[in-house]
Amino acid sequence: MIVEDEAIVALDIRNRLMNMGYTITSVHSTGESAVKAALKDQPDLVLMDIMLDGPMDGIETAGAIRKEQLVPIIYLTAYADDTTLQRAKLTGPFGYIIKPFEDRELAINIEMAMYKHRMEVRMRENERWLGTTLKSIGDGVIATDPEGFIRFVNPVAALYLGTQNGDLTGKKLTSVFQLEQMNSPSHERPTAQPGPGIPEDGDYLLLGHERKIPINLKVSPIQGNQGILRGSVIVFRDETERFENERALQLSVEQLTATLQETVNALVATSEKRDPYTAGHQQRVAELACAIAKKAGLTPDECEGLRVGALLHDLGKIYVPAEILSKPSRLTDMEMGIMKTHSEVGFDIVKAIPFPWPVSRMVLEHHERLDGSGYPNGLDGSSILREARIISVADVVEAMSSHRPYRAALGVERALGEIKRNRGVMYEPEYVDICLELFSKGFAFTLS
Repeated sequence: MIVEDEAIVALDIRNRLMNMGYTITSVHSTGESAVKAALKDQPDLVLMDIMLDGPMDGIETAGAIRKEQLVPIIYLTAYADDTTLQRAKLTGPFGYIIKPFEDRELAINIEMAMYKHRMEVRMRENERWLGTTLKSIGDGVIATDPEGFIRFVNPVAALYLGTQNGDLTGKKLTSVFQLEQMNSPSHERPTAQPGPGIPEDGDYLLLGHERKIPINLKVSPIQGNQGILRGSVIVFRDETERFENERALQLSVEQLTATLQETVNALVATSEKRDPYTAGHQQRVAELACAIAKKAGLTPDECEGLRVGALLHDLGKIYVPAEILSKPSRLTDMEMGIMKTHSEVGFDIVKAIPFPWPVSRMVLEHHERLDGSGYPNGLDGSSILREARIISVADVVEAMSSHRPYRAALGVERALGEIKRNRGVMYEPEYVDICLELFSKGFAFTLS
């Protein structure tokens, strides 16, 4: 569309444009008719003279058209004074050509204006898509400038902050987004650091409500040219349901742990009822075995599994007749053969229990020896479970230190001498050394 008050000039521009291959929607000499025609014809571009017939000049006409529709406008004028240029800038022109001009200059300006317009339309569409997406997602989204002032808040974030979107724009983030730390921030830090007052990734309690809302928060710094921080985007999600589920799961785990502990205690009590002379033996073995394991670097969870295995290591003795268990003299070969079955019997009892540790193997292998002289399977070296190797050291020391029906206690010194003498032969050297060190530093069984 051409807007030019001089008919001859308007005709010349029309002919030149048609020779370039452009289609002219209409030609106007007044601003009023140009505004109406622009709304009706929807031209792709407007060539606008600044001096027009009627009360509206070209700048006012351009402003009225741009107010109603996104169309590129190029000024064609003989006026280039500063005042006119400043007024023209306010309308966002896509070009400013001083009369007279050549066809080449006009063609270049039109092509550049159309390209710039396409980019502007695409950018606005992208912004519209992005804005719609951010407004429709279920997470809260807040964008800030480099100084920590809010530039954008989606409806979800506004809802959690108890206000409307527009009420937050321009405010300092720290004044409306108040958090209480729930855990340590993530150790994975972004390349660009967030601006002032911007929290780090992690779990927080969002304050300022009737209740504190647990949220998970992620921060993404926006980097400009040369890594300059342009702002930050904060995305947070209500984690109330997750934390409630975690609390319920934790309670369930605690209840299961308590049940498991009581089950173990019941099995231990049943075993020791059959053999009153060794009452407390399994607890004392567990005490020493755990002390050795801790020094050997086992994790707390591994130590707990070892403790359970040590408490149950002699469970199979409930199968051994009471007269053999309490016999006040040395056992015959047949009686000893029956006694040695307790490892396998204990294994059969606990193997079906879904312990989170290899408890059944500890029970089965605690009498195996490094040189293969143990029972029931004559295992040797590393084929014996690590925990079973620890229990075997603790078992020998405790058994020799305590009274038995057929003999008096031999004492700790003789017990330590036994494992020292067979260090590397029957018993794991590392665990023997730790055991000796523990007693040298005052270790004593706390259970009588």
